[in-house]
Amino acid sequence: MAIAPLSWQELEKLTDYKIDRINGQTNSQATLRLFNHSEDEVRVTLYRDNHAWCPYCQKVWLWLEEKQIPYRIKKVTMFCYGQKESWYKQKVPSGMLPALELDGQMITESDDILIALEQAFGVLNFGMEDKKVLPLRKLERLLFRAWCTWLCYPTVLPQQEANNRKQFIQVVKKVESALNQTPSPYFLEDFSTADVVFTPYVERMNASLYYYKGYSLREENPRLSAWFDAMETRPTYRGTQSDFHTHAHDLPPQMGGCYSNGEPQTLENQKKVDRGDWFLLPDVAYPEPENSRQEALYRVLKHRQNIIEINPADNQLFDQALRCALTQMMTGEDCQPPKKSALGLRYLRDRINVPRDMSIYAGKRLRQALEYTASLDSDIQPEPLPIRHRRDQNPLNFRGGLVTEK
Repeated sequence: MAIAPLSWQELEKLTDYKIDRINGQTNSQATLRLFNHSEDEVRVTLYRDNHAWCPYCQKVWLWLEEKQIPYRIKKVTMFCYGQKESWYKQKVPSGMLPALELDGQMITESDDILIALEQAFGVLNFGMEDKKVLPLRKLERLLFRAWCTWLCYPTVLPQQEANNRKQFIQVVKKVESALNQTPSPYFLEDFSTADVVFTPYVERMNASLYYYKGYSLREENPRLSAWFDAMETRPTYRGTQSDFHTHAHDLPPQMGGCYSNGEPQTLENQKKVDRGDWFLLPDVAYPEPENSRQEALYRVLKHRQNIIEINPADNQLFDQALRCALTQMMTGEDCQPPKKSALGLRYLRDRINVPRDMSIYAGKRLRQALEYTASLDSDIQPEPLPIRHRRDQNPLNFRGGLVTEK
């Protein structure tokens, strides 16, 4: 028998989730990171995107977190989901991200930023220009180009698709060989700048090829699988890590298009990513934290008014439906939503962004609760997410996304 939805006041009592955004573990909501230093010691400001979609931003972000360099964060809108802020264009006329201000000097291009940071604060075990790192940087670019060739260009003939797949897998074998050179699961003897360089796009390859090509990078390559496992032992990486759903839908406008091969395995993978079960996806392997539901609930409670206002469903109807989903997530009991609320619930399901809004397991729990509760109403699915732009995620308009801390 279904239970009645809990009130917002009752839901608030079910979470004690807290996070120290300034000195605690890596998180996407922070605007200042001190690592228990004084704010007077801050020499660095990182300009990165609001949504934590930018791969080059992730590279610099991860490096700073690993080195525990005190820094400020200023968040900027990406072209693919909104208008670039005029104040940022004054600082960086190209509007490119990331940018970094070090002792008053503006630096762009992620590699140049890391080299400047190394000169100011020392290397991360092995530096960008180390003789061991340089060939790995070239390998990462080779892998990137093979990925783009396969993912970002439409193929007319089956043989062309097969050739692009073969070319990518040949480069992956070189990556597997490089990882096999040391007993460490990382690219060199220990975690280093080399791993930071590979992280953003390998994470995105894992998501996009699973969704658009039916190919599971992590599952089909043992050394890369071990590398992912090792990365997930690091709280720094967990704090920047995204999930398949976020990347599958944030990449098309950034990359100029992502093209599905339409094969049966691909279609099956797409259904899993879009409609669940999200816990069956190979996008994360570390054990789920005990407080993932509490984190998801806390983040929704913090922004619930905006979430309700931006949703296309009637406010009162969606308020009740959202409380039904959260009640189900926290109690495990069915909670029948009001009629014609499925589209509103699935609208939010599709716009949870990891890690912008919450960590990867919290995102899975919230998506699962929204989809399950929607299914109690109807099977109707919303229009597919746009692929040429993501202005549905504009920070100015999508105030109900969990975009900014207040």
